[in-house]
Amino acid sequence: IVLTSRRGADTPGAAELLADLAALGVDCRVARCDAADRAGMADLLADLRRDGPPLRAVVHAAGVSEVVPLAETTLEDLAYVIGPKLAGAELLDELLDGVELDAFVLFSSIAAVWGSGGQGAYAAGNAYLDALAERRRAHGLAATSVAWGPWTESGMFGEDAPEQLRRRGLRVMPPGLAMAGLRHALAAGDTCVTVADVDWATFHPLFTALRPSPLLADLPAVRALAARPAEPAGPAAPTGRDLVAELRPLPAEERRAALLDMVRTDAAKVLGHPSADAVDADRGFLDLGFDSLTAVELRNLLTAATGHELSTTVVFDHPTPAALADHLYAELFPDEGDPGEGGDEETVRRVLAAIPLDRLRQAGLLDQLLRLGRDTAGPAPTVGAPPAAPEGEIRDLDVAGLVRMALEGSDS
Repeated sequence: IVLTSRRGADTPGAAELLADLAALGVDCRVARCDAADRAGMADLLADLRRDGPPLRAVVHAAGVSEVVPLAETTLEDLAYVIGPKLAGAELLDELLDGVELDAFVLFSSIAAVWGSGGQGAYAAGNAYLDALAERRRAHGLAATSVAWGPWTESGMFGEDAPEQLRRRGLRVMPPGLAMAGLRHALAAGDTCVTVADVDWATFHPLFTALRPSPLLADLPAVRALAARPAEPAGPAAPTGRDLVAELRPLPAEERRAALLDMVRTDAAKVLGHPSADAVDADRGFLDLGFDSLTAVELRNLLTAATGHELSTTVVFDHPTPAALADHLYAELFPDEGDPGEGGDEETVRRVLAAIPLDRLRQAGLLDQLLRLGRDTAGPAPTVGAPPAAPEGEIRDLDVAGLVRMALEGSDS
């Protein structure tokens, strides 16, 4: 076995690894060679042809990862993350052209299969490995690309990542289990295969909270979940209180205030804030830091507290704490009509702010709403009126910001 890395024998743990392999009777050496260095890789392969037995298998496992939002990803970020994957694989494919191999294994990632937040560059680099494996197979060459789920011990993540992954339904695999998956893939002749330990009952609802996934929906384990008979309806998780009975004697505005306080308190709990003060009632949940996991966790807390079954997308359907509190009010007290019936300005603002931007656009109302704000403001702004926002700023606003802009314009 020939192991390569940029630091060679100076790589931390290399000496211990060599000793362990020697104790198992394995002849192993460590070479200083960057997988993306053409001259270094060519020299190493020449040495192996000259001094060693014929090369029979190659495993390309190089990779680096960093979490950067896609909109903030630079060309330098792309080069840093994609380079070790793409350049190393291309070099091995080129330099071993014509060499008959038993295996040509590429270490890909589940990020390339279904995506991973903040890892757009890493997903693209690994998707390239999958495509390279398909290309080699099409030319009759050995190739197996394995899209790995997270590993223990050698995984590319921080200390708290395993718990975060578990909460999302991804269990980290011990190396022995992962290697069993690799042996099976090679024996079966797979070209591209995913090896991951997934708790589908947890992962699938979170992954599809915002949109369905045809890729996952056809998996046998996911189909089995969908076919599972619904559990008989029963009482909500015990909370020691009857929220509706508690709130019904209160005036409507006090009920809404109590529901808003509950939403903000539970949102703070999910996000790890010490108090509800950190959760602005009119700030979007996405701006507050919510993702699919925390959105479902907040929905679960509110379902338990209200005794009312809420959809998994409720946080995204009603994108601010104030809007979600209004939705809860309508669900818990349907006999009192739409909270917007009064038509007071504050209620109208809340109701408009709760409407997702796409719904305003689909209904053909977004342009009219913005036009109403501009027209009402008149050609010359009155003293003290805010200046018109530039077009670029309008594009960056969320729903609440757009509605607020239109309504503030109508005040002048």
